[in-house]
Amino acid sequence: MKDSRKEIIDILLKSYQAYYDITDYETSREPLRALCEYYEHAEKYMVSKKVSLWAADSEEFIYLFDVSHLTLEVFEQCRKEAFEDGMSRLNIGPGHMYSYITPIIVCDICDEEAAKALKKCHIYKSFHFSLHGWMDFHMAAVIRDTDRIISNRAGRTTAKILKKVLYTKK
Repeated sequence: MKDSRKEIIDILLKSYQAYYDITDYETSREPLRALCEYYEHAEKYMVSKKVSLWAADSEEFIYLFDVSHLTLEVFEQCRKEAFEDGMSRLNIGPGHMYSYITPIIVCDICDEEAAKALKKCHIYKSFHFSLHGWMDFHMAAVIRDTDRIISNRAGRTTAKILKKVLYTKK
């Protein structure tokens, strides 16, 4: 790949723009480069929309971080910022099915202790005994110098999508 971090982020933003509402912060909230928000409402009704059988709301918040050197301290800062901001954006209540908070860190190099902490990161919350849904924290990092993508256990699907978007033949 060997693209610059800016090119990688631009590729990701271009791939998300069809489905997500994107707020590009450029340099105003460094290291956070952009926030991508996705909302979905599904509903099943009978005869008329007044008789709803069920409704389910899903949402995802992707936080794109632009970092030159990912250290444990920078990892903790990004994780904390994404978690706190993401939790404040959740719409929890009847009909809420799930929410994903997905921080993606694009970096040039990554310390081994930061990579270990990212892989072990596990945050999951259920709301009102899962009657009001749950939140899962999908985290991934794109490491430019080694062309590898790492993720936590919940972020495996995110890592697969990143590989498809970034490593497919152009």
